[in-house]
Amino acid sequence: MKTYLDCLPCFLSQALRAARMATGDEKKIKDILDEVGMMLRDIPLESSPPEIGRLIYHKVCEMTGNPDPYRKLKTESTKEALSLYPALKNKIEKSEDRLYTAIKIAIAGNVIDVVANWNFDIRHDVDQALNKDFAICDYKEFKKRLNEAREVLYIGDNAGECVFDRILIEEMKKPTTYVVRGAPIINDATYEDALQAGINKVATIISSGTDGPGTILGICSEEFKRVYEHSDFVISKGQGNYEALSNEKRPIFFLLKAKCQIIARDIGVTEGDILLKGMFSRRASEHGSQDADEKTQRENAA
Repeated sequence: MKTYLDCLPCFLSQALRAARMATGDEKKIKDILDEVGMMLRDIPLESSPPEIGRLIYHKVCEMTGNPDPYRKLKTESTKEALSLYPALKNKIEKSEDRLYTAIKIAIAGNVIDVVANWNFDIRHDVDQALNKDFAICDYKEFKKRLNEAREVLYIGDNAGECVFDRILIEEMKKPTTYVVRGAPIINDATYEDALQAGINKVATIISSGTDGPGTILGICSEEFKRVYEHSDFVISKGQGNYEALSNEKRPIFFLLKAKCQIIARDIGVTEGDILLKGMFSRRASEHGSQDADEKTQRENAA
């Protein structure tokens, strides 16, 4: 996904918020905003939002000397999410369709986002998301492809949210590789956050190798890219990963809440909607057309 003009004020707001998390020095915060403003002037809109966000947060960390300003908040988010784990598992036990409910729970966890929703109330927002209908729901295709898959590549998003992802992984009952960021960035999940959430009990944890707020393939590690290219079932959580991977021409299931108008408009839904969106049809249709062309060529050759 490209960056829109409406994203630029949001980048400044993010820089201000991160700077205040990192330091109480008002002059330094003003200097950071000046620097970020100059950066935005020169950044092309063809860049994806995670690519721009990465540069902005690097500047904040560089100028404040704080490499992980959201560390405390991430730890607290995970603790609160773990306190909800027994009740969420109980919802699964009482559900008529365990997998469907687990998907809704995983998406409900996407409310834990200090960029799009600074004042989130995890208990209230999760309950609200669980009672909300999907705007897009490719569940039938999700279930079909999951049954056919050898294993799952699950690209995580935020700390705390990992706990909700863990519940879905437990219900999918497939060997799963769980992907975290390669270094701290906003409140995105790192290896340490995934361990705190207990992901290591249900999946193999690997790093994408990127220090951006999304899976920016151009700077991901070779190890991750090998796993990604050979995966036959990919789950992408959250807005940052959607922004980075939405133009990919391979089957990916995006699980997220559309927390801003820009994302909602790009997807074709309303802000606040939840969705399970499979980006498989384009790849499938391309393959279908290619197969048809090859069949025609064989028939003509015969």
